[in-house]
Amino acid sequence: METIIAASSNPHKIKEIQAIMTKYGMKVISRDDAGVPPFEIKEDGETFEENSYKKASAIMQATGKTTIADDSGLMVEYLGGAPGVYSARFAGEECNDQKNNEKLLTLLKNQVGDDRKAKFVSVITLIFPDGETLVARGECEGRIIGAPTGENGFGYDPLFVPAGYDRTFAQLTEEEKNAISHRAKALAKLEELMAER
Repeated sequence: METIIAASSNPHKIKEIQAIMTKYGMKVISRDDAGVPPFEIKEDGETFEENSYKKASAIMQATGKTTIADDSGLMVEYLGGAPGVYSARFAGEECNDQKNNEKLLTLLKNQVGDDRKAKFVSVITLIFPDGETLVARGECEGRIIGAPTGENGFGYDPLFVPAGYDRTFAQLTEEEKNAISHRAKALAKLEELMAER
């Protein structure tokens, strides 16, 4: 089984990536578990693609091993695509999921219907030691509801209802979410790219 280093320390993301990569005979371990010394990767790109590449490239150069990185976030139509690449720090540098969700709800307070349309985006970059790079993007359309609902998931999951569903990401089981999520779609696209190698 090939070991791939995830450029993330986020256990939620690694779990989602691992759940999907297992079937391709790949074991995903975090940068911490791989013994990568802590250093900050400046995520100052203007797109998910730029930030995903920066993360994968930095860890691959530090380890010399195949690395996978994901950059993802929420894009709300009414907010011109915000929070976008700033999803994790939407409410400021010292924010958390709750503060980010509160800020989003405040900005959408009087909006209804199509103004609550949103999509989750995930861009996954897989870089091999020889420099070969695969980039896959996945999107999951949906809408933002008026109050957090559900106990599962993380981030904006309690506010996001995927298209065709009447439950939030935070109300879906892990299996249900992994079947339709932006990250699942990006990983499916990555699988196609790997099959073409």
